[in-house]
Amino acid sequence: MSDRRTLAGNHFFALSILLVCMTSTVSAGAQRMVIDEHVNPRWIDEDQLEFSRTENGEATRLRIDRETGMISRLNGETQGVRRAPGRRVTGSTTRGGEVPIIFKNGTTQTISLMWVDSNGTEIPYGELGAGKRRRMGTYDGHAWRILGENGGTLTAFIAEPGRPSAVIDERSMAEWKASRVWQEKDDLDESSRTKPRASVTTRDGDLWIERPAAEPVRLTEDARPGSRWRQNVVFSPDGRHFLAWKVDAPQRHPVHLLEIMPEDRVEPVLETIQYLKPGDRIAHPHPAVFEVETGRRIDLDAELAPNPWSINRISWHPTESKVRMLYNQRGHQVLRLLEIDAVSGESRVLIDETSDTFIDYAGKDFLHVMRDGDRAIWMTERSGWNHLEMVDLRSGERTPLTSGEWVVRAVDEVDEAAGTLRIRALGLDADQDPYHVHHAMIDLDTGALTRLTEGDGTHELEFAPDGRHYIDRWSRVDLPPVHELRRTRDGSLVAVLAEADHGPLLDSGWREPIRFKAKGRDGITDIWGVIITPRDFDPEERYPVVEHIYAGPHDHFVPKKFNRNSRMRDVAALGMVVVQIDGMGTNWRSKAFHDVAWKNLGDSGFPDRIAWMKAAADTRPWMDLDHVGIYGGSAGGQSAMRALLAHGDFYDAAVADCGCHDNRMDK
Repeated sequence: MSDRRTLAGNHFFALSILLVCMTSTVSAGAQRMVIDEHVNPRWIDEDQLEFSRTENGEATRLRIDRETGMISRLNGETQGVRRAPGRRVTGSTTRGGEVPIIFKNGTTQTISLMWVDSNGTEIPYGELGAGKRRRMGTYDGHAWRILGENGGTLTAFIAEPGRPSAVIDERSMAEWKASRVWQEKDDLDESSRTKPRASVTTRDGDLWIERPAAEPVRLTEDARPGSRWRQNVVFSPDGRHFLAWKVDAPQRHPVHLLEIMPEDRVEPVLETIQYLKPGDRIAHPHPAVFEVETGRRIDLDAELAPNPWSINRISWHPTESKVRMLYNQRGHQVLRLLEIDAVSGESRVLIDETSDTFIDYAGKDFLHVMRDGDRAIWMTERSGWNHLEMVDLRSGERTPLTSGEWVVRAVDEVDEAAGTLRIRALGLDADQDPYHVHHAMIDLDTGALTRLTEGDGTHELEFAPDGRHYIDRWSRVDLPPVHELRRTRDGSLVAVLAEADHGPLLDSGWREPIRFKAKGRDGITDIWGVIITPRDFDPEERYPVVEHIYAGPHDHFVPKKFNRNSRMRDVAALGMVVVQIDGMGTNWRSKAFHDVAWKNLGDSGFPDRIAWMKAAADTRPWMDLDHVGIYGGSAGGQSAMRALLAHGDFYDAAVADCGCHDNRMDK
């Protein structure tokens, strides 16, 4: 066996090349080397789906009847109209290349254009006035939601080839209403909304109220410098009460920046910004309810919210004078749903979530108050795994909706009328990678789970306009996409639309990632990762090993779906084996797995990573663990440097790009 010890002799020179390689890309030819990677689906009408598939070496446009599963060629038929239909969207998917979308506002109001990312988060892309149009560059499969002036959804679209025109008018709004399951916030008829019985303003930091046919009246007299009332109040459904906030301002913490080469002058420019650091005093909101008619004030009991990081998610009971709010305590060990009763004047805790370590408020936060106002769906890790409960807000009783040694990754939809919710789940199958995304329906009454996905891979769903069927696109890092048409009611298969073939890509020298798992530091827990080998890989040679690290506790980072392009391949091209691993302390396994990171970011999962590499090398003698490097950026840069400081007996060299090495300064 010969040696290819690229790191030997000049570790840092070889590793520094990695940063240059980060921007390289594969050739354009590789873009055409996976047959049927995308099928470009398009719903033609209620029952017909049009899609592409390679047959006899030729790209063929086909149509499938979703009820019978019968597939037929288009034979020159029209391939759909140019106007995109309004439809339900839950998030963007990536189906193909760039496509245009032309928004046309056919309403009489100003609308907001919201791109919906793959996690369902709305990203604003500006407003569009009545009668105006705007052309946007987007991608096939990307979702867009259109909001009206009141913040409610008017309609939504999915960008696709051949249908660039997204018209916001009565037709698309009707299509959207017919296609989606109504959510409470969108199911309110504007005519049924009670208009506020007064208007509220601020003067010199205090609240003033102006009732119909009356002079403004001062409501508060406790404003002072650094503690002022905010004008953005939230009225109760009957207009008799409103919630307001007095906010104590955060401390000032100036940070000075020096612009060395400003565009308009020769001399450097000093800029000072306010930037809070760990331990600084942050803004402190003080919520209070006011009665419109009398001006009576009811403050939230301060003992229930003594040290807020945030107070948000405001909602009023639909028929009672009770307002709810979500309190996240600084330090993130207490999360509470609180209530102020505007009639009795009492404050109480509806849901009380605590942790001896931390509550993952950024990644595992879901609260859905049911339309009756007396129940809520709540996300919690108190069982040791991330799951959902139905909480009786009157009695406090908490009933599990999901359970087991797997986690709810996200809630995509709540259908109160049907009594179901749709979730993404990780770890449902003991014989699969626990990070594979699966989808399921949950019965809100019984908690019964109906699987929507089966294949051994990570899954993305795209629903028909009426939601009764969906396309399941699933893949793994070592398996190109499989496209299936399935029924929403029970997840059953209608037909396999296409199975991608990456033979031409393999023939070009591209090598599949190697999936590998090994026991972690405890000898019990499976640790998962991937191995990337060079294009000219020779198992008779030995290769230095380089780890690509990012160990932030907010997510997991090893790729799971099929992807031809990877920056790790650029590093492997230098003659190295590249690995990426999710060690303990990263997210989306058990609570105990995640808790390893608590007050312990320096751990970075290194005991698991080192054990994993040693286990991999035991059966892969071409992995040279006498020569190990590591690189990462941001938190990964922090970990890369930590590898040398704490585990210099294993790691020989590191590149730390933009590392946040002192968390007292930031994070």
